[in-house]
Amino acid sequence: MKEKQSHLKSPDLLPIPHSGKKIGSVGFAFIWVGMAVVLAAFAIGGSGVQSLSLGWVVLATVIGSLAIGLCMTLTGDIGVEHGLSFPVYMRAPFGTIGTHIPSVIRGFVAACWFGINTYFGSTAMNGILFVLFGFDNWFVCFLIFATLQVINTALGIKAVERFADLAAPIIIIISGWMYLTLSDQALAEGRNVWAWVESPVTGGAAITAFMIVIMSNMGFWGTLAADMPSISRFIKGPKHERNWFKRNRSQIAGSLIALPIVQTFMVVIGGVSYIAVANYDPVVALQQAASGLVLGVLLLMIVFAQWSTNISANLIPAATIFSNVGGPKVPFWAGVVAAGVIGSLVQPWSLFGIIIPALLIVGGILSAIVGILVADYYLLRKRRVNVPDLYKEDGQYSYAGGFNAAGYIAWILGGAAAYFLANYSFIVGFAVGLVSYYFLAKYWWFVKYKQAEIEDPSDEKYLGITVGRDWEISEGKEEVQKVAP
Repeated sequence: MKEKQSHLKSPDLLPIPHSGKKIGSVGFAFIWVGMAVVLAAFAIGGSGVQSLSLGWVVLATVIGSLAIGLCMTLTGDIGVEHGLSFPVYMRAPFGTIGTHIPSVIRGFVAACWFGINTYFGSTAMNGILFVLFGFDNWFVCFLIFATLQVINTALGIKAVERFADLAAPIIIIISGWMYLTLSDQALAEGRNVWAWVESPVTGGAAITAFMIVIMSNMGFWGTLAADMPSISRFIKGPKHERNWFKRNRSQIAGSLIALPIVQTFMVVIGGVSYIAVANYDPVVALQQAASGLVLGVLLLMIVFAQWSTNISANLIPAATIFSNVGGPKVPFWAGVVAAGVIGSLVQPWSLFGIIIPALLIVGGILSAIVGILVADYYLLRKRRVNVPDLYKEDGQYSYAGGFNAAGYIAWILGGAAAYFLANYSFIVGFAVGLVSYYFLAKYWWFVKYKQAEIEDPSDEKYLGITVGRDWEISEGKEEVQKVAP
């Protein structure tokens, strides 16, 4: 008789072996080109030029993008080294049951962002159809656009890379076109985009405005910094490579090179859009600045961009999380569908004015999780993970009833600090989460619940790709096995 499958061993949550890592440096960079073209990036630029010149907004964006890119690469090593997804590794700092609460919150945020980006893309799609055929029904476009994205994502991660390979060059070319079009529109209004400021501020107010731009860039991508392992587990990395930079070179090409460049350019477009027509939404701006075929082509960039962003940054992380919660009965494709349904049910078109600030606040609160992950993976376990026990209901990560109290206390402390110091949310949440978890776990929780990889930090037992190991998990109740080819 076939044994009942453990809910911790859903096939979509098992470690990705070296042979299953299909995304290289160029592929990941292209994925980032698509992911960074989102409404929030335009909003950061539009809000920034209300108080600062575009040059200062650009500098703040570069700083924030590099900082969050580094955080992503740090947490992403979990996926590269061990092939583990975010919700699976979260069993270490939060417990086999405790992982579900922060993971589901992240999944819900991702699903909501899917809805927002789909709405944004559907207005652009509607604009294209209106130019070409006189068709005008954004809601029908929303339904079609959401369905296409869900189907594409359900095909698997390689399908995502193939789509990004197609979308990225188009996005790059048309983004340049968009900047020139909006700059000309602003110049026609007598405004130099690099000198104009709506309400200039100086002194302490200028410093605060500068920090807000930095934190906005970091806070928006904070959620992806937490669950980057869900994507990075598919990124290629050389076996037997102990140098962190060389092992993560494909990640670095995306998160520390492509992200800052594209994010900065999108913030510039949002700023120029606001300067040109007092609205950071390029769809609105372009409909005033262009017409005919030119307008249709420019709007096409918006559609491609939201599609690429939603697949990599929202649908894949959300689907992985929902699959983790549901176990074997909820395969990856079902998680994708669930994320699509949730993103539509929140009605982003009616909540649009309040949902973005709300989600950015949630991103700040989740920054504490990034700090907890860095403390757990680097400072405490020193990249060594007892992977077999992550898939055992009675293993070392079951803790007290499946919960790691140190993780939850640190998350509450870090999240509260980020919430009350919103202007510095990501840095505060990250720092408080990291420091509090380190001390709570090291001197309290892990004294009570011993961790094998901390007690015996063996490379051969607990490292992955660095020692040439693929982690192989049997899906039955028999013991988990390790394979070192």
